[in-house]
Amino acid sequence: MLVKLAEGNLKTKFGVYREILFYNGQKEAIALLMGDVAGAEAVLCRVHSSCLFGHAFNSIECDCREQMEISQQLIQQEGRGIVIWLDQEGKGNGHFALLKSVEHKRLGLAQADAYEAVGFKRDARDYTVAAEILNQLGVKSIRMLTNNPNKVETLTQHGVHVAGIKATTL
Repeated sequence: MLVKLAEGNLKTKFGVYREILFYNGQKEAIALLMGDVAGAEAVLCRVHSSCLFGHAFNSIECDCREQMEISQQLIQQEGRGIVIWLDQEGKGNGHFALLKSVEHKRLGLAQADAYEAVGFKRDARDYTVAAEILNQLGVKSIRMLTNNPNKVETLTQHGVHVAGIKATTL
C-alpha cells in the first residue's frame, strides 16, 4: 500500500515544484509536480530512477543528469508536469552492481550487457510504484518523457493511460 508521508515546495533552476514523498513499506518515492495535474489529460511525465554517478557525482559516463534536466525544462516550458523519482540505482540492481559493471561498460558493452557480465539482471527496475503514484494523483492521462518502452508497458498494465511518448534522448 502506497502512503503519502509529506509534501512541500521545492525551488529548482527549472521553477518551483510541489514535492510529495510516498512510501510503499520498503522504499520511498518522490513525485515532483508543476501546475495542477489532478484530473488533467496529456500531462508530461518523467519516471526517473536514482543515479548516484550522474546526479550526485556529475559523471559523464551516463546521461541520467541530462535526461532529468531535459524533462524539467520541457515541464517548465509547458507549465505543468510530473517527475517521479524512484530509488532504483543501477537499473534496480544497486550501486554495487553499477561499480562492478563499470569496467565492462568502458570496454564497450552496453550498460545492460555489462550488468549481465558481472552476474546481475539486465534491468531489475519496477515501475509499479510510479503507476500507483499517478493513480493517486488522479491524472487522467500522461505523455511519457522516455526512451524506455518498459516504463510505458508497466504503467499501462497498471491503469495509467499513456496518451503519447516523447523521447528524451540528447
